[in-house]
Amino acid sequence: MSLHETRSDHWNGRQPTTLVHYRLVAEAEPDSLCRVLNLLAMQYLTPLSLSVVREDDLLHVDLTVDGLSWHRAEVIGHKMLNLICVLSVDLQAANDEGLAAAG
Repeated sequence: MSLHETRSDHWNGRQPTTLVHYRLVAEAEPDSLCRVLNLLAMQYLTPLSLSVVREDDLLHVDLTVDGLSWHRAEVIGHKMLNLICVLSVDLQAANDEGLAAAG
């Protein structure tokens, strides 16, 4: 696999891919951001954009990833929500106006 290739989506290989925005709220622990980003790294995905704001004991994370089918985006969102440090995950396709809550 070359450095510029992304992992093909074997779950929905024929589904169109989209740009996905994740909005997370997580505990402001030193490893919270690493845990979230590791879920993408294990899928050979690199975020297009990442913004993190710490407010007291919480991290507010906005993350954009391209090349995902909606199903794959939902699965990754659920995995994010399963992390003990993540309190909520909302995801939105770039062409949608409403948010779909993963938890």
